[in-house]
Amino acid sequence: MSFEQEGFVRLYHDRAEIKPPLHVQKHLRVPGDKSISHRAIMFASLAEGDTHVHGLLLGEDIQATKHMFEAMGVTMELQEDRLLVHGVGMDGLLAPKHVLQAGNSGTTARLMLGLLAGQDFFSVMDGDDSLVRRPMARVVEPLRMMGAKISGVSDGRYLPIAIQGVKPLRPLFYTLPVASAQVKSALLLAALYADGESCIEEKVPSRDHTERMLQAFGVPVLMKEGRICMKGGAKLHTPGMMEVPGDFSSAAFWLALAVMHEDAEITIEHVGVNPTRTGFLEVLQTMGAQIEVKPSVSSTDKVVEPVATLIARTSSLIATTVEGDVIPRLIDELPMLAVVATQARGRTIIRNAEELKVKESDRIQEVALRLQAMGAKIQPTDDGWIIDGPTPLRPAQLPPSSDHRMVMAFSIAALIAKGDEPTIVHAPSVAAISYPSFYEELKNF
Repeated sequence: MSFEQEGFVRLYHDRAEIKPPLHVQKHLRVPGDKSISHRAIMFASLAEGDTHVHGLLLGEDIQATKHMFEAMGVTMELQEDRLLVHGVGMDGLLAPKHVLQAGNSGTTARLMLGLLAGQDFFSVMDGDDSLVRRPMARVVEPLRMMGAKISGVSDGRYLPIAIQGVKPLRPLFYTLPVASAQVKSALLLAALYADGESCIEEKVPSRDHTERMLQAFGVPVLMKEGRICMKGGAKLHTPGMMEVPGDFSSAAFWLALAVMHEDAEITIEHVGVNPTRTGFLEVLQTMGAQIEVKPSVSSTDKVVEPVATLIARTSSLIATTVEGDVIPRLIDELPMLAVVATQARGRTIIRNAEELKVKESDRIQEVALRLQAMGAKIQPTDDGWIIDGPTPLRPAQLPPSSDHRMVMAFSIAALIAKGDEPTIVHAPSVAAISYPSFYEELKNF
């Protein structure tokens, strides 16, 4: 069967074969925000009372967080359009009987380290083959300063890690050495169990979902000039209902496709546009992308995040330099931005992104390898890339990857690769980590 008869995506168990469509016209809604979904389950579990969470992402990473809390005695009911979490309160978690499995989720692992540090029981946490290679010392070291007893591989630098919680923990005054919402959030979760006020200082702002959610659950948080302070011992009170907006990181793939494709318009409804997350949008607009932002009016006052409808269209792009404070606000979108840069006129330089080396893969090298295979002019550096464009991308058989964002970014790249053969993207199923319906959406263009 030809691609013309079947469409431009053939999906198999072990690979996707993708050719570019002539036109892209799409109206869609992306799944719930992954970062917010993790935190919604965590805070709802620690709250007193029931919380109905609407719009929750149910990808594999979120399932890892959900299973951890269920293993510690929290009951949850998956209903038609929501997850009902029966909160057990700050002191209601039970010692798990088995090793807690974080799977592939760095957010689960790091945030749970902070929470487990303040419990009065022993626990062990492990992860998959990818996660056990990702660094944990940046969380472990300040938690030890708070009194937690933590041991593990290479003195707790890597999973598996054993935690003997301490209650109460010591307050912490700590300046983050690098911008990291995961580290910040882990320490704020631990600070809930501290005997006194803790303050976390950021040199560069990172995503603030934890701070917003603490306030939504009734915990006073003082935020001023890069410092976040809160007192331990506060109780979390359920807001009753929470709404998780669409994940901006998932929307970013479709924004990229629209601005790169020669004949496209894509509308994405109800996307979270928290300013600590929308660096990708700002950079695209700097590059000349035609993206309209229409703020949404929610039907509920329980939304703790700003939302909008985004409309993106075919654009003439110019190169730019991406560096400094914007990097933490688009760290997950940088592989997709590198693809976009191949279609921009001039030289794009992306720097200060060393964090990409310790994600699910070394994304600096992996992006360069794949773009070079597709004919792009890209040079990897110690902290990013130098990309010259515009360069037509050509179809290629790309190396396998277990990194969900890499697989999706290069499926989008395949949609603008001109040639007689399709681009081959291996292991499409890993997209389910953060975007379970990605390929179904792709096939329905």
